[in-house]
Amino acid sequence: MNINTREYWENRFKSGNWEAKNGRQQTILFAKKIVKILVIPNTFSGTIIDFGCGLGDAMPIYRSCFRNATLIGTDITQAAVEKCQEKYGSIAKFIQCDHQGIPQSDIIISCNVFEHLSNQMEIAKQMFSKCKDLYIIVPYNERLHSGNEHVNTYNEHSFKDIGNYRFKIFTTKGWSEYGLRLLINIYLKNIVRFFLNRKIVRRKRMIMFHLYK
Repeated sequence: MNINTREYWENRFKSGNWEAKNGRQQTILFAKKIVKILVIPNTFSGTIIDFGCGLGDAMPIYRSCFRNATLIGTDITQAAVEKCQEKYGSIAKFIQCDHQGIPQSDIIISCNVFEHLSNQMEIAKQMFSKCKDLYIIVPYNERLHSGNEHVNTYNEHSFKDIGNYRFKIFTTKGWSEYGLRLLINIYLKNIVRFFLNRKIVRRKRMIMFHLYK
């Protein structure tokens, strides 16, 4: 089964592999960080779409911050949407679709999805045509490896040709190193790497692109 196909993700969500690999917890940690840096007022009363919502675990965080908003989660897999509806159907609506099936909305948020997409720029353009504000959150300057789910890497200029945009680089639990891991695996080991003339390792960070009209 090819990585990042609809069938691949259908199997990951249906089999419980996503939960087993702490996918739910990672989504929650990302959402808690993201709501602090989104340029969205708490009084916002329009529509927010979570594109590639997975099992929907960001929705309670979005609902607690944007109480007046209409929340919609979309995912390409039936298994994910069914689980979303079962657990979070009371606070959001969920739709099985790809980027072409997304309804018109005010805001679209896509967190940790674009690094999996082979036709990312075309998808970004189509999504931006369906909203006023598009937020794309992805790993920053990630070093890619063959056979990995992540097939794209991003820097500050990745979406500059699509429209008006700003960006923010940040760290977050669930991706970035903290505490002893940061001290030992990054700082202390970099001292050793320096004296051994090996490549210095940078702390993992994320970047949020805000495309706006």
